[in-house]
Amino acid sequence: MPTKLKTTTNVFHKHVLNYNSSRYKVRRSYLSTQAYSETQYSSKSRKASSFLVYCNSQITENGRNGDIEQAESIFNRMPCKDTITWTAMLTAYADNGQTSLARKVFDEIPQRNIASYNAMIAAYIRSKGKVDEAFELFTRMPERNVVSYSVMITGFVKARMFDEAEKLYSEMPVEWREPVCSNALLNGYLKAGRIEKAVRVYQGMAERNVVSQSCMVDGYCKMGRIVDARNLFDRMQERSVITWTAMIDGYMKMVMFEAGFELFLNMRREGIVEVNSTTMTVMFEACGSFGRCGEGIQMHGLFSRMGFDYDVFLGNSIIIMYCRLGCVDEATKICHLMSKKNIVSWNSLVAGYIQCAEIEIAFKLFEMMPEKDVVSWTTMISGFSSKGLTEKAIQLFRLMPEKDDVAWTAVMSGFVNNEEYEEALHWFIKMLRKAVKPNPLTLSSVLSASASLATLNEGMQIHSLSLKMDMEFNLSVQNALVSMYSKCGNITDANRIFTSIISPNTVSFNSMITGFAQNGFGEEALNMFRIMQNEGCKPNQITVLGVLSACVHVGLVEEGRQFFNSMKLLHNIEPGPDHYACIVDLLGRSGLLDEAVKLIHSMPFEPHAGVWGALLCASRTHLCLDLAELATQHLIKLEPDNATPYVVLSNLYSTLGKVNDGNQVRMTKKSKGIRKTPGCSWFIVKNKVHLFLAGDQSHPDFQDIEVILWTITMEMAQLAGSSDGDHSLNYFMHH
Repeated sequence: MPTKLKTTTNVFHKHVLNYNSSRYKVRRSYLSTQAYSETQYSSKSRKASSFLVYCNSQITENGRNGDIEQAESIFNRMPCKDTITWTAMLTAYADNGQTSLARKVFDEIPQRNIASYNAMIAAYIRSKGKVDEAFELFTRMPERNVVSYSVMITGFVKARMFDEAEKLYSEMPVEWREPVCSNALLNGYLKAGRIEKAVRVYQGMAERNVVSQSCMVDGYCKMGRIVDARNLFDRMQERSVITWTAMIDGYMKMVMFEAGFELFLNMRREGIVEVNSTTMTVMFEACGSFGRCGEGIQMHGLFSRMGFDYDVFLGNSIIIMYCRLGCVDEATKICHLMSKKNIVSWNSLVAGYIQCAEIEIAFKLFEMMPEKDVVSWTTMISGFSSKGLTEKAIQLFRLMPEKDDVAWTAVMSGFVNNEEYEEALHWFIKMLRKAVKPNPLTLSSVLSASASLATLNEGMQIHSLSLKMDMEFNLSVQNALVSMYSKCGNITDANRIFTSIISPNTVSFNSMITGFAQNGFGEEALNMFRIMQNEGCKPNQITVLGVLSACVHVGLVEEGRQFFNSMKLLHNIEPGPDHYACIVDLLGRSGLLDEAVKLIHSMPFEPHAGVWGALLCASRTHLCLDLAELATQHLIKLEPDNATPYVVLSNLYSTLGKVNDGNQVRMTKKSKGIRKTPGCSWFIVKNKVHLFLAGDQSHPDFQDIEVILWTITMEMAQLAGSSDGDHSLNYFMHH
């Protein structure tokens, strides 16, 4: 038994051992299978996750590149999608302006998160006029983060809804304001020109970064507060390339080239911040605008040394600079170096050749252009007009595939600049009949035409049109109206328009000063100049000419002389030929002929015909024969076909009793075939122009006019106590 027992026990133990061993193997096998399955699952999960990330990134990339069909294809074929996938597709639609489809995707997202809401709100913000929809969605958000507030505030700011932006800004958690939301509000106020509001936001910021400070520097510069901008710039501990560029550009916009160029050199010396393409563009623009050829060449050299590419943006900047400097050959070389050119490159080059009076080359380039836009056609039309080739300009205008208001204005401006005023008004009527809406420059041009023709009725009609089109407060239109009413003799309405200008500029004051002077209101013109000085408006050469003309009309010799002598010292304006002519006229009318002659001989350049003409008129008035002969001699050299000096001198000889000398001058004029242009006057009755020439009796109502004139003359003679009415009538009819 013991043996059996032992055997049984041994068998049992063996069975147990075998069982345990089997359990061990099974368990080990199970554990191995489980580990393998988990490993396999983890690998598949990682692959699925990577695939998902890849698909999401492809949707985003295709959306940014505008390939919305490819983005949709990837989205629709994906076996599984997460919230990021849905948001990526939403953003792709939004980036391509398909807001309604973006909203459809948003509504179908199974589980929306903050990013989904933010993306849809941003889509509405980018879509113009949908700020209200964005805010409605913002209010429904279960929770928000700093991006939510930043996007919504930016939307309000872009829509100029500053009260709503301020309210949301004040309601958001304080710790989320800085710096993104504060910068958004700050930048919005600056772009809207509300500098004081921007300063308040900036000063209230607990944390200001380089973005905030750069925005303020740029804002101060754009508002003309260059000193405030520089003070902030100098206090900044850290400056970015944006800060430097904004400050440099501010100096250039304020016509402070030296300060701007010096700051650019300081930027280069410090070497902390690298110059970028925007900085170079600002410098190219400044060198071209200020005519600084030397500095422009230096900038081009720096551009080459720094390894910048001749891309479209920078290449065009260099072309424009060289064209403005008159170096069209260099501009052409740059154009050839550019691997890719756009229509701006061609337009700039065409404009450059026109500016250098190379109209034929400009037209050849125009014809070579692979494509043309409205700017191309308008530039060429203006080029032909600038050379007096108005017929070619019209031919080109008629060939234009699409004509906008700018092209029509170019045609009318061309006629005005070539003194074809009636044609300008004729084409303006054509423009209105074609239902093309005029712009402020259009109205300014045709108002100038009306002013030159002294057609008050047409000018008033254009004024009425400006009221109907809500352009009556446009500064260029207001200035043109002041000039038109002044030249038409209606100084009262001219002054009324001037007083309605909120911020008159130099052109505004010039128009009013010249208007007063031309209409005999010398004292009012001088008073207007004093107002101009008190308001800090800088005078130019036209201002000075208007003031001198006022002195001539009033006879203020001493004031005119002092003003002329102080032009350079007080206003940094060099006297030009017209200023000398004006002061010669002033001195001559006052009988100071010797001083007038001395002034002419002291001129730093050759006197033009206006100067000698003023002396001739003064010599005739004061019967000074020797100076009249001197003036006539110079006028004949300058204008050999002008009959006026012959007529004035011959009349002066006759007045002084030197009949033979007078006849000799007339014979000389006749032998040269020089004819005096007859005096001309006209007026408009019932929209019909009545033209009268001196000695002309061709008017159909001449006999009736003669009777009326005789009646008026007799009445004048009776009032003057003279009975020699017939002699007076004969004088009027032949003079």
